[in-house]
Amino acid sequence: MKNMFRIILLISAFVLTACKNQAKEEEINLQNVTNTETVTHDKIVKNVFTDDYGDKLDITVNETKNTVIIRHDGKSYEMKKNDELPEYTATNPDYQYSDIRGEVTFLRKGYNIVLFHHKKEKPVSHTKMASY
Repeated sequence: MKNMFRIILLISAFVLTACKNQAKEEEINLQNVTNTETVTHDKIVKNVFTDDYGDKLDITVNETKNTVIIRHDGKSYEMKKNDELPEYTATNPDYQYSDIRGEVTFLRKGYNIVLFHHKKEKPVSHTKMASY
């Protein structure tokens, strides 16, 4: 009889402890759900361009905030979109990025040095033209 009483007491202690811990976990999960609801969704476009020399330029455009983050040669540059210049151009005090009709240019403004240049390849047509 004493053994039965000990077993019942031990099982009830485990059940009560398990029920208390589960309520705390649910509370924490509810806090995480409310925190993630406040995140705003920005429209972000990522591109990677390679020039004729094999250098890569990683571009991340946040169209909601009108910012561009450029990664080139292990360095990162953040720029704001410039509405005064043609098509999509972004600048900061030292650098300028432009994407005009598929021609991507990244340059250092003060020294007029082009750090990266990529020209969009024209599609090759496989149709033959007849001449008379």
